Amino acid sequence: MTPKNTTLSTEQNKKSLFAQRFRGYFPVVIDVETAGFNAQTDALLEIAATTLTLNESSGLFSLDETIHFHIEPFEGANIEKAALEFTGIDPFNPLRGAVAEENALKEIFKFVRKKMKLAGCQRAIVVAHNAAFDLGFLNAAVERCHIKRSPFHPFVSFDTTTLSGLALGHTVLAKACEIAQIEFNNSEAHSALYDTEKTAELFCYIVNKWQTLGGWPLAQVEEEASN
Repeated sequence: MTPKNTTLSTEQNKKSLFAQRFRGYFPVVIDVETAGFNAQTDALLEIAATTLTLNESSGLFSLDETIHFHIEPFEGANIEKAALEFTGIDPFNPLRGAVAEENALKEIFKFVRKKMKLAGCQRAIVVAHNAAFDLGFLNAAVERCHIKRSPFHPFVSFDTTTLSGLALGHTVLAKACEIAQIEFNNSEAHSALYDTEKTAELFCYIVNKWQTLGGWPLAQVEEEASN
């Protein structure tokens, strides 16, 4: 007789191919726009998060949903003029509809947890272009807002800069998208919403390309190689 917990585990594995793909991690593509490079002192101005979905028949990933917020600079935040000129963001424009960091993070975390649970995953992981930068600002905001539980791993991330260098021979987001034949409009870049979705498309392209080349599941490849 099969133990009950083993049966449940088998059933969960059948439902959770997504979870099997990244060792229980739920990748969420993140992009932030900021008022500088220092996560501890400089304002977080925008954040967007895109979740992914897996076609269990083909094993291919695609974009699911995106959530996006304009953020009010936190009290005492440093704002670098050069950063604003680069992004084109006016932090004090009332038409931005900006919200407090805490409100934005709580909504994003609620969104991520719901999607993560549906995918059968245990923990979210940030996917970003130059991921250390985005994760650093996310972690700093979590600390400022005294949020005790973040769904994201605090230091592990998937960096599409590195993945693009490996798979496409280029690290710049716009150029990597061009090589992957993903439409990219430079006039829309440096918006968290736009950059997040383009990064998500790029991540899916690379992961799916690996899948079509026979790189996943590894167990199947190793079994075929041994026969």
